Amino acid sequence: MGNTRRTGRTLAVGLCAVALAALSAAPAQAHRAQRPVPHWQLQDSGTDVRFRGLSAVSRDTAWLAGSKGTVLRTTDGGAHWRNVSPAASADLEFRDVEALDARHAVVLAIGEGQASRVLRTDDGGATWTEAFRNTDAKAFYDCLTFFDRRHGLAVSDPVDGRFRVLSTSDGGRSWTVLPSAGMPAAQDGEAGFAASGQCLVASGPHDVWLATGGGARARVLHSADRGLTWTAADTPVPAGDPARGVFALAFRDRTHGLAVGGDYRADRPSPRAAAVTRDGGHTWTPAAKPPPAYRSGVTWLPHSRVAALAVGPTGTDLTTDGGRTWQTLDNGSYDTVDCAPDLGCWASGEKGRVARLEP
Repeated sequence: MGNTRRTGRTLAVGLCAVALAALSAAPAQAHRAQRPVPHWQLQDSGTDVRFRGLSAVSRDTAWLAGSKGTVLRTTDGGAHWRNVSPAASADLEFRDVEALDARHAVVLAIGEGQASRVLRTDDGGATWTEAFRNTDAKAFYDCLTFFDRRHGLAVSDPVDGRFRVLSTSDGGRSWTVLPSAGMPAAQDGEAGFAASGQCLVASGPHDVWLATGGGARARVLHSADRGLTWTAADTPVPAGDPARGVFALAFRDRTHGLAVGGDYRADRPSPRAAAVTRDGGHTWTPAAKPPPAYRSGVTWLPHSRVAALAVGPTGTDLTTDGGRTWQTLDNGSYDTVDCAPDLGCWASGEKGRVARLEP
């Protein structure tokens, strides 16, 4: 069985590599006639809620978190989605889920005051435990991320002029507010976007990045010590309005990162909606050919140093040069996207939409 799984994984990676090469070599339509091209295979989630939270464990297993307190899980590649929502959660708005495996996951509910909560399951969603409930009326938690199975962070919009950070060292069972002394002052109107669960992302055992918007400049904040101290860098993504900024980040290591965003209003253009860093977020360069519209989610493809996907309400875009240029792959509406190490890539969004990438 082990050799069979390895062979299947190698084949999947190989097929995707062929498809990506086809897309990047010449006009897309000509190559679609010659070689397989990766595409989203829509699945039936059995619900019409909006899923902005997504965690890919593998090609077989994924978790979704969305509106009306809904959490779904599949362990058979999306053939069946099981409703594993916490009891009495219909009034909660889940915007992020971080799954450690098929049985262990942490979900974040957003909102002002006590609407912001963190819940955890150790039995595949059969039961849930509330691990944190916000009691500060000024706090509004947006995203969470994990460095490993034990250590993670969650972030709130600024409280008293600085972003507030929660920390866990026991896999999400308990949470502590970190001191704010190491956090730079927030700009007027600056906040995070709870649009895809990707405004706070980690890579490696200590590094974490926070995306912002709404202020005069769209920034990315970086911490190299699990959230104790932070530095801020401006990005070329437009801001200056509550609806504009960086909405999602992805780092394939502690150096190479992608930022996507724009203006989420459907009637507004989103120029310079993507940027790239090659120095851990200290400096950001605008994409030479960005996605054509606002994008709320982004992920690197596993086992690739140059390929990534970005998604938003108007489509999915692919880069095969590390974020320098993007080309549209699909016109379907998605809010978030995530890939597992075995090349299990998933996307989800409005009206119960969920899909798996087929190579």
